[in-house]
Amino acid sequence: MQVFKHIHELRSQISVQKVRGKKVGLVPTMGALHRGHLELVSAARRENDVVVASIFVNPTQFNNPEDLKKYPRSLETDLQLLEAENCDFVFVPEENEIYPEEPLTKIQFGYLNSIMEGAHRPGHFDGVGLVVGKLFNIVQPDRAYFGKKDLQQLTIIKKMVHDLNFDIEIIPYPIVREKDGLAMSSRNARLNDEERKEAPAIYRNLELISERLSKQETSFEAAKKSFIEEVDRHSTLCTEYIEVVDTKTLRPVENLGEGKNVSICVAVFAGNIRLIDNVSII
Repeated sequence: MQVFKHIHELRSQISVQKVRGKKVGLVPTMGALHRGHLELVSAARRENDVVVASIFVNPTQFNNPEDLKKYPRSLETDLQLLEAENCDFVFVPEENEIYPEEPLTKIQFGYLNSIMEGAHRPGHFDGVGLVVGKLFNIVQPDRAYFGKKDLQQLTIIKKMVHDLNFDIEIIPYPIVREKDGLAMSSRNARLNDEERKEAPAIYRNLELISERLSKQETSFEAAKKSFIEEVDRHSTLCTEYIEVVDTKTLRPVENLGEGKNVSICVAVFAGNIRLIDNVSII
């Protein structure tokens, strides 16, 4: 496994592989890797000749400076985990490598910037779009792998690839969960014992209202109210939002409708740690 800190070095090595006709898979990450990340790397390994992972805590997607400061970092461990997954190249740039000067370019995502994560984290997706676009241009992958836990991020990246004609296949991967249902996240490492104990109530109640909605036992509004009441009764948990949306467009929906693919998306604070999750209504 080779580790690169500079764009020109990584590009040079990837160019060699491309000339040889090799297919390249990219797994962008911010580090603090968990099993969810490693399953993305494993999928990329199965489907490509060359696997590239990036580790970069992107400052432009944090609207809260304290959140950026406290984001977990574990580079040495991350590199060991990636090597065990037979990753070929790892890109670990410093901030001034990606942003040698303050960027003026912004990628706007229309209504997607003003709903759910966009509404509660102003500027977040501007930063996501910019850094992912940079990584796509640097690596020039054939495929790029993203988890479905960040459903809005996944939707935005798909839209960017379509609108800007990136010749990249976006591969979504199912949410990887702990045994008690909590969606795996780098932020989970920051939960204290009580927060970690109560956090699985998020998924438990998502599953409950999803089942009730699929059986048409409740209305959307009643289901959302029930989720908030049940989750927020835990001492460390506080729901920030819950939305029922079209899975493809993320626009709010009022009913299931025939053949409609619908997801329930939530953000919940466990203490000061913000967790997101989603489920599809079957």
